[in-house]
Amino acid sequence: MPQINQLAENWYLASQLFWLALIFGAVFVVVGLGMYPKIEATVDARDRKVADDLAAAKAAHASADDLEGQYRQQSDAARVAAQRAVQDAKDKAARDAEKRLAKVDVELSDKMTAAEADIAAARKSAMAEIESVAAEASADLVAKLSGVTVAAADAKAAVKAVLHG
Repeated sequence: MPQINQLAENWYLASQLFWLALIFGAVFVVVGLGMYPKIEATVDARDRKVADDLAAAKAAHASADDLEGQYRQQSDAARVAAQRAVQDAKDKAARDAEKRLAKVDVELSDKMTAAEADIAAARKSAMAEIESVAAEASADLVAKLSGVTVAAADAKAAVKAVLHG
C-alpha cells in the first residue's frame, strides 16, 4: 500500500508521533491524574448531598404526614366538642324556654281567672244596673201610658221575671 510506504519515507512522522505521545501523556497526567479525581470527588459529594437531601425530604414528608394526622384528630375532636357544646346550649335554652313558658302560663292563667272574675262581677253589676234601669223605665212607661202608678218593688219583680225567666 502506498500510504504505508509513504509513512516510512517521511522522516518527520516519527517526530510527530513522539510529540503526539508526549502531549497525550501530559494531557493524561494533568486531566486524568489531576483534574479527574477532583471532578469525581465533586460529583460524589453532589450525589451524597442529593441523597441526603432526598432522605431529609422523605423524613420531613413523613413528619408532615404525622402532623397532618394529629391535626385532623384534633380538628375532629374539636368539631365533636363544638357540636356537643351547641347541643348542650340548645338543650339548656329549650329547658329555660319551657320554664319561662310554664311561668308565663301560670301568670296568664292567674290573669285569666282574675279577668273572668272581674267580668262576672261586671256582668252581675251590669245586670243589677240594667234591672234597676229597666224597672224604673217600665214603671215610668206604665205611668205615662196608662196613668197607673206601679210600685218600684213590683216593677223590679216584673223585670226580673222577664230577664231571668
